[in-house]
Amino acid sequence: MQIIVRDNNIDQALRALKKKLQREGVYREMKLRRHYEKPSEKRARERAAAIRRARKLERKRVERDQAR
Repeated sequence: MQIIVRDNNIDQALRALKKKLQREGVYREMKLRRHYEKPSEKRARERAAAIRRARKLERKRVERDQAR
């Protein structure tokens, strides 16, 4: 990962770095790795996330079909 510092503007470069880290999911990964997570807890968390994604996708599809 590379951030270009322009005109010695460190604040702008830091904002760009934080945005890239956020997009890459580094903060989420760090948060998850702070404590040990049992495999059963990991499966439950991932299953819940999949269900949330599916429901959100379904809501968007229904909303898009109603607009037509």
